[in-house]
Amino acid sequence: MADSAASSGAVATRRAIIALVVFVALTLSLVYLAPDDLYLWIKAVHVIAVIAWMAGMLYLPRLFVYHADAERGSVQSETFKVMERRLYRAIINPAMVIAWAAGLWLAWKGFAFQGGWLHAKIALVVAMSGMHGYLGGAVRRFAEDRNEKPARHWRIVNEVPTLLMIGIVILVIVKPF
Repeated sequence: MADSAASSGAVATRRAIIALVVFVALTLSLVYLAPDDLYLWIKAVHVIAVIAWMAGMLYLPRLFVYHADAERGSVQSETFKVMERRLYRAIINPAMVIAWAAGLWLAWKGFAFQGGWLHAKIALVVAMSGMHGYLGGAVRRFAEDRNEKPARHWRIVNEVPTLLMIGIVILVIVKPF
């Protein structure tokens, strides 16, 4: 069973790496194929990455809610460990890196890092990145069967990315200052 899970994990990791390489190659090809539309393409890449990042940031704490109630060492607990690790490593981490890279390029190219709304947005994205790191630590603790937090804690934590996302979207769309 452990060999099968390890093999399955290796295949999933390899597929994620291939998908990421293809995505990066296609994105870089835009620099040469459509330089006049590059800003819009990078903006699209940024939005796609943000959606993937947020999907993971909203789902991972929900997995923790159920994992916290699972008996340590049970089949259910071990399944949650695999799900959490794969979600974090194969989706959330790459999505965050792409969102940051594309976002910083857009902030530089489109706004020259000017505007109070942009500074506030970046501050909220830094907070989201901090939440990302906190969830990464939780993935490690769950993997080592060292989680001490109850399911209620993870229900509350699950709301933090939502609140940060609401603030970020309002700042980007409304640009209140």
